[in-house]
Amino acid sequence: MIDPKQIEELVANYVQGSDVQLINLKVSPDNRILVEVDAYKGVDLDYCSALSRYLQEQLDRDAEDYELEVGSVSITDPFRTKMQYEKHLGHDVEILTKDGRKLHGVLVNVEEDHFEADVEVLVQVEGKKKKEKQVQTQSFGYQDVKYCKYDLKV
Repeated sequence: MIDPKQIEELVANYVQGSDVQLINLKVSPDNRILVEVDAYKGVDLDYCSALSRYLQEQLDRDAEDYELEVGSVSITDPFRTKMQYEKHLGHDVEILTKDGRKLHGVLVNVEEDHFEADVEVLVQVEGKKKKEKQVQTQSFGYQDVKYCKYDLKV
């Protein structure tokens, strides 16, 4: 099996000096390699193709056969790095907390250990029977959410 650390080092060498980051790397036991990258301004197909060619040049297919897929992350993929959260500041997001709450809101702040979003919540207003929707800024530790992703409003 191809060593994932080897692929990680090769990608790090290639992206060095750019804002491109390795977001996801999977190497299966039968050497299917998946490399997903992202950047603040996105990553185009030409960049992914060039990275794929570079990796193929560095790996010896005769020593160990492999299947390689290099691409950018999908707009519907959950955020995995702080850069991805920062990239989506001001955008609509969907958050699923580990306690099962699914929230929709706008990403308003990103810190090292948490992020904040303005989310709609139902609040009991004094003197009224029905709860009303209000927007509140809530803080979420990265470890407290199952995912946070761009909210496609279709």
